[in-house]
Amino acid sequence: MKILALGDVVGNGGCEKVRKLLPAIKRKENIDFCIANGENSAVGNGILPHSAEHLFSSGVDFITGGNHTFRRNEIYSFLDENDRIIRPYNIHPSSPGNGYGVVDMGRYRIGIVNLLGKSFMQGSENPFDALDSALEKIKDCKIKIVDFHAEATGEKKALGFYADGRVSAFFGTHTHVQTADAQILPKGTGYITDLGMCGPEYSVLGVEPEIIIKALKTGLPQRFINADSPCSIEGCIFEIDEKSGRTISVKNFVAGE
Repeated sequence: MKILALGDVVGNGGCEKVRKLLPAIKRKENIDFCIANGENSAVGNGILPHSAEHLFSSGVDFITGGNHTFRRNEIYSFLDENDRIIRPYNIHPSSPGNGYGVVDMGRYRIGIVNLLGKSFMQGSENPFDALDSALEKIKDCKIKIVDFHAEATGEKKALGFYADGRVSAFFGTHTHVQTADAQILPKGTGYITDLGMCGPEYSVLGVEPEIIIKALKTGLPQRFINADSPCSIEGCIFEIDEKSGRTISVKNFVAGE
């Protein structure tokens, strides 16, 4: 089977680009299942029921989150009620929603786990211990997928090797810049440090460059506005053997106009 994982979807531009391109991409690449990180899909940042539904109706099958998942409180009840959207597993258990999900595809089940990095992040528990705990929750799934929403490259690489052989695919999100290290780890786990972003090409991680320049130059807080520029979508395609649960091929994916 083929799984397409899309990097952080940013604002209206990213959502609209996914809607425009994703159906044709799924047909062309014979995609069986699509996962997208949607924690920045609302205008500004965060995720709203409206932006989540937009992604679902555009062909995304499952949505993961990150450090901005709870930025907008309108999403809280949606997280509790919808079993195809999850938030990071390793945050306080009283948080709305779940940190893992299971999707029954008939002849196989897919277990998806969302984790939050510890380095340069707030509010998360140890992701290594959390991975062990989460994998117990989805142990009956042959195909296991992990979205590690983290800042530090070294932390992503380390957890990826820790997960090697225990999950089918492991990908990083959050930094919005696609890395060039898509690979199959020694024990059969498909891996990439960061999927990249679905959003404005001429931006600083999806935000108008001048806003970020001013913030970094002056040290003063700024209101982030999504850049108004042509958008592209970035991600990775994992081809997974349904019997073994191991990745047999992996490749970066970028699509514009």
